[in-house]
Amino acid sequence: MTSNELDAFAAWIEELMRRRGYDIDSPRGGGKSRIADDAGVHRAAVTRLLQRQSMPDLETTRRLARVLGVPVRDMLIRSGRLTAEELPLPAAGAAAVGGRPASADRPPSLEELAEVLGVPADQRKMFVRVVGQFLPGEAEASGDQGGRMGNPAGSD
Repeated sequence: MTSNELDAFAAWIEELMRRRGYDIDSPRGGGKSRIADDAGVHRAAVTRLLQRQSMPDLETTRRLARVLGVPVRDMLIRSGRLTAEELPLPAAGAAAVGGRPASADRPPSLEELAEVLGVPADQRKMFVRVVGQFLPGEAEASGDQGGRMGNPAGSD
């Protein structure tokens, strides 16, 4: 990594931090400590990045991405660690839900979404009932617990 790449990456991160309300410019603003706490990383890692001394490790990068609301993919590409070709986006319709490929003709079920979201198995029935109440066409299907998301039959 060149110093220009590190500088460009750090400048991008600084801008993201400012947009998210972290005061990283004033000495007593507390923004560096706050973002480190929010991300669960050491303040020194944030300081070294902002001072253009070193790139954060992968775990720190992942945690900062979460707090800053950007995909880890973008962080890795902007950092110069990987290229967009090395981290291709999945093809449309190829995303997997619950270990099975999603299909354009079949949206994921609420059960599948609960699994993907990490809802504990013993709470999935409740998840399906509650979420199903907010989806059009799901009120009638809420008893089947496998209700599909999307438009009800016959509506577009």
